Amino acid sequence: MNGKTTSEPNGDNGAVPAGGAGGRRAYVETYGCQMNIADGELMEGVLEKQGYEIVGAPEEADVILVNTCAIREHAEERVLGRVGQLSGLRHERPGLVLGVTGCMAQRMGEMLLGNVKAVDLVMGPDGYRQLGDAVDEIVHRRGPRARRNRRLAVLDLSLDENYQGLEQRRRSDVTAWVPVQRGCNHRCTFCIVPYVRGPEKNREPDDVIAEIRRLAGDGITEVTLLGQTVNSYRHGDWSFARLLRAVARVDGIRRVRFTSPHPVDVTEDLVEVMATEPAVCEQFHLPLQSGSNAVLKRMVRRYTKEIFREKVAMLRTGIPDIALSTDVIAAFPGETDDDFEQTISFLSEIRFDEAFTYRYSERPGTPATRFPREWFVPENVARDRLSRLIGATRFVQAEINQDEVGRVEKILVERRARSDGMVLGRTRRNKAVVVRGGPDDIGRYRTVRLVDTTGATFIGERLLDEEISHAPVAPPE
Repeated sequence: MNGKTTSEPNGDNGAVPAGGAGGRRAYVETYGCQMNIADGELMEGVLEKQGYEIVGAPEEADVILVNTCAIREHAEERVLGRVGQLSGLRHERPGLVLGVTGCMAQRMGEMLLGNVKAVDLVMGPDGYRQLGDAVDEIVHRRGPRARRNRRLAVLDLSLDENYQGLEQRRRSDVTAWVPVQRGCNHRCTFCIVPYVRGPEKNREPDDVIAEIRRLAGDGITEVTLLGQTVNSYRHGDWSFARLLRAVARVDGIRRVRFTSPHPVDVTEDLVEVMATEPAVCEQFHLPLQSGSNAVLKRMVRRYTKEIFREKVAMLRTGIPDIALSTDVIAAFPGETDDDFEQTISFLSEIRFDEAFTYRYSERPGTPATRFPREWFVPENVARDRLSRLIGATRFVQAEINQDEVGRVEKILVERRARSDGMVLGRTRRNKAVVVRGGPDDIGRYRTVRLVDTTGATFIGERLLDEEISHAPVAPPE
């Protein structure tokens, strides 16, 4: 097996897990983005194939994997705290195997083994094909001493690992995440992804389409194509627009989404596919990051706000009913008060349906950490800017959603809502709707009228078929 191996004691005295011969119950706990969620499903698939039973709680498991994100410092601190909590289960299960996987594991590497004695396995995103063997190598200590207390770090980055041929263990029977691209060729100065996931690696289009056909055969009607910059996908003479069209035409697939695209790779061909293929949803996540050209240049985003404005116009002209979401970072190094005001103004101009807002988080190993220290925004200023950013984006979102009250939409019901007797579904434009319903509604399409909004979520009422012709109807499914 590839990867680095260390042999530091971990305090379990080589005991065999409580689950029987070698321990066959595993639990994966995932933090972070949609790609991490897909990776969690992939790890569960690998372990299940290896003979492990996937369980729903860490207390039931002999092997616990914490699947991590490295985008923000707070996320890493949260994970380290969680690892500490989980290590306490060793009091009842002395042979418990505890692993940390994902982007944070790749970034911190063997430091995790040195600093967190409870951790037995550290594995980066390119190591999951070896996961079953790695866990077995720790669990099955062949010989009285040779494998006792063996701890592993599997951290090699591969130029061609895209996990072709491996099956995810789907956690949802309603929707499916389908990775089509891993890694990233962009070098945004704030981003750790290229350093923990490696360069861009695109899957064979035939493999992607075959997977989606299998999903459709299993009754799943909505898929989301995933990639770090998904619309930069290229494989031979296949562009992302061509792949999207092929996926949208798979029998049984009624809705296709994708995330996260890069503004630079928004093309007329892509907009044309979105506008003409009925299965492609009227939704687009377009990360802005900043409304200041000076900040965008320091971020190495490869576009200006003028170019971004043109991309938005292209999308809204081609798909008039499209819903746009975005990402924005406050207090990036060198951001002045004027830069920040430009961002607030630009957000007010573009009017996104949803915005994910962040305060800049310094990530060791990224180019931004080498900026002059006087460029870094004081903590109190950064907090104030983030607070204003959240307020500004939520205000616009609430206005947009209030204007949509009264629309008739078809939602795909995904799960029970928090309130008894209610379920949650999403419209084609990715608007969350809570409506009265029960378990039998999950996985089904229901027609609803939007009757109220809490700002981010709609309250809906179910419509009978005969009522639909008397209400303003959204574009057809």
